Order: sequence, then C-alpha cells, then structure tokens
Amino acid sequence: MSGTGRKHLVRDFNHFITCYLCRGYLIKPTTVTECLHTFCKSCIVQHFEESNDCPKCGIQVHETNPLEMLRLDNTLEEIIFKLVPGLREKEEQQELEFWRKNQPKENGQENLRCPRLGVPDAGGDAGDGGGNEADGAGDDDYHRSDPQIAICLDCLRNTGQSGESTVTDLMKRFIRCSSRVTVGTIKKFLSLKLKLPSSYELDVLCNGEIMGRDHTLEFIYMTRWRLHGENTYPMVLEYRPRIDFG
Repeated sequence: MSGTGRKHLVRDFNHFITCYLCRGYLIKPTTVTECLHTFCKSCIVQHFEESNDCPKCGIQVHETNPLEMLRLDNTLEEIIFKLVPGLREKEEQQELEFWRKNQPKENGQENLRCPRLGVPDAGGDAGDGGGNEADGAGDDDYHRSDPQIAICLDCLRNTGQSGESTVTDLMKRFIRCSSRVTVGTIKKFLSLKLKLPSSYELDVLCNGEIMGRDHTLEFIYMTRWRLHGENTYPMVLEYRPRIDFG
C-alpha cells in the first residue's frame, strides 16, 4: 500500500485543549452550561468573581450566581493527560507542593496529606492505616465533589383521584444535590420524607412531562427546563401520586 495516514502533532489539537483565559493546557476543564465554552476551573472561577458573562462569547451565564452553571469535564481532562506527556505528573507535583506550603503544621510537624492525591501523612507507612483512612475519606464523599444543582420539589394536587391526601408538601422544598442524581433517587427521597409505604408509587414531572426513572437532574435541566426561556433558577420538579393510564 502506498503511504500511511498523516501523523497528528499535539499542537494540531491546541485549539481544543487550551484555556482561552490563561492560554495554557486546560487543567480541571470546566464547562459553562449556557454556552458550552470550557476553561480551567481556577481561571473561570476567578473570572466570575468580577463578571457574570462568559469571557469568550459574552453571554450572561447567570444573573446572580454564574458558578451554579459550571460543570467539570472529567472525560476531557483524561484526554488532555493522554495527549500531553508528563502533564498529569507535573500538575500532581505542583498540587503537592501547594499543600506543603499552605497546610498548617500540627504539633510542630508538617501534615503533607494532599486531599486529591491521597498522599499519606508524614512519617506514615503506605501499608498501614494511613492508606485505609484515605480510602475511607473517598467513600465518605457522598458525591459532594460532583457538579451541584439546586432544585425545588413542589407537590401537584387536584389529580382527580380519591384517597391521595397521603402526598403533601415537603417542609423544606428546596434542596441542593449532585447533578448526577436520578429521578429514581428523588422518588426514594420523597418517599422517605413523606413517610410513604414502600408500595406507594410517585410520578416526577418537569414542565408537565413525566420524567423517566433513570433521567439525571443534569439531563432534565439541559433538555427540559433550560429550553423554556421563561424558566428561572432553581429548576422546579413536581411530584404527585402515580397515575395509571393503562
């Protein structure tokens, strides 16, 4: 066969993997959900301290809190680390150095643990309880490191069915949780808070449309809530006793 395919250099992809603000490779790539432009997390957070507009296209991201409209792109981060040799190691080393300089000393000794990298305490053995403690900290995260979203849960009444008084308003309608939470989890949360029997079924709706059990909050926000220009933030989900149409 004649000739092989053209080999691509890293610089061929620089347009897609560099930050518009700092001009360096994207570190912890973070996307603005309103316009889908991506920046380094630290760059865009610092920018939003002074402005509510996207630095690249100028669109207003949010009237009061643009940080709510940011989403980490872990997939892009992995692609960049694979494309750029040594970048991951360099960033991990810089992060470790940062923690060395900024974490307070305890009992006269430096605490060299880096939360993200799981570096054991100074003087600790990687094979003893120090390593297990780091693993436990990860297990106890409860998705707090995920992109967060605020929602309002409203009770739908007047369904036309009898005996539905079991479903009432929540004492606290506004919650903040991971954007990866599914409708199924929201139903379990409602059942727990409303003290419903395990056999009781609920429908969860957005803009009058019943949401599937496996739909995530981020998917609903992007495909159902945001498309209606008159909708405000936070996203409103309504719940009611399940209606059997069959």
